[in-house]
Amino acid sequence: MKIDMSYGSGGKQTGNLITEVFLKHFNNKTLNKLEDSAVLNIKGKIAYTTDSFVVTPLFFKGGDIGKLAVCGTVNDLSMMGAVPRYLTAGFIIEEGAELEIIEKIASSMALAAREAGVRIVAGDTKVVEGSGGIYINTSGIGEIRKEGISISKCRPKDAVILSGNLGEHHAAILSHRMGIENQIASDCGPLTSIVKNLLDENIRIHCMRDVTRGGLATVLHEAADQSSCRVEIWEEALPISTQVKGFCDILGLDPLYMANEGKMIAVVPENQAQKALQAIRKSKYGKNARIIGTVLEGRGVTMKTRLLGNRTIDLLYGEGLPRIC
Repeated sequence: MKIDMSYGSGGKQTGNLITEVFLKHFNNKTLNKLEDSAVLNIKGKIAYTTDSFVVTPLFFKGGDIGKLAVCGTVNDLSMMGAVPRYLTAGFIIEEGAELEIIEKIASSMALAAREAGVRIVAGDTKVVEGSGGIYINTSGIGEIRKEGISISKCRPKDAVILSGNLGEHHAAILSHRMGIENQIASDCGPLTSIVKNLLDENIRIHCMRDVTRGGLATVLHEAADQSSCRVEIWEEALPISTQVKGFCDILGLDPLYMANEGKMIAVVPENQAQKALQAIRKSKYGKNARIIGTVLEGRGVTMKTRLLGNRTIDLLYGEGLPRIC
């Protein structure tokens, strides 16, 4: 069944979409009240974030737009030392979208939310003219468990830890678009278990950041700029799968700038680096974690190459890699 403008009228069809799709999958006592606003129990300081998700294709190896929307928002909250609690979900649906596709997306969102330990407690739908596109906006609230984590808190002699292999999401999306057959799957996933492990071990976390659009190079530049320091990474330590490396070699791509959707960096004091690394590796999303560099005096981002040379890692300004969203 295809969506038409009647599903955005606020009448019977809208009600059916809400009850037969979204309430069916997002079922919880707060959402089921269908009030104009969700009334929530929050203790202490909160973290709040919002994001919008557009991706082609809607479904890809390792995920889909629904899983992406939940994990992207949950991960942003986690990076501030927060325990994600509640999400909202707004759907903008173009005429011609298949109702079964929307239900598959809702089901995927529900699974991702359960894994991350969050509830989707409010939402909205809008139907617009178009040709079957689906776009999702999510907002999230989390309770701060550890204060003081900031991209501006990196300090000289800190260790930089990366939670796993680079470039998998970007390579999975591009492979699908270009019709290239391989086994590369998106790393789309919640980082909540990694952060919980770090907090449970009382690691003195200076900075955490999820590595998404713009890739590792962009995140490191943000940290260096905001902390007024230099970040040096080591090429030999960077975790990149054989398949992604081969994919990049064929297309002339650099994994440092490729998007990820289930990776993060943690910047911690040097004397806690090994303990932090082991905590990250306890999560299934952190099994390939590595210490990839250090924080130094100075500015910018550099890389010690395999040949022991120094490479300046520039910040790209909109050029250099195909867009994936």
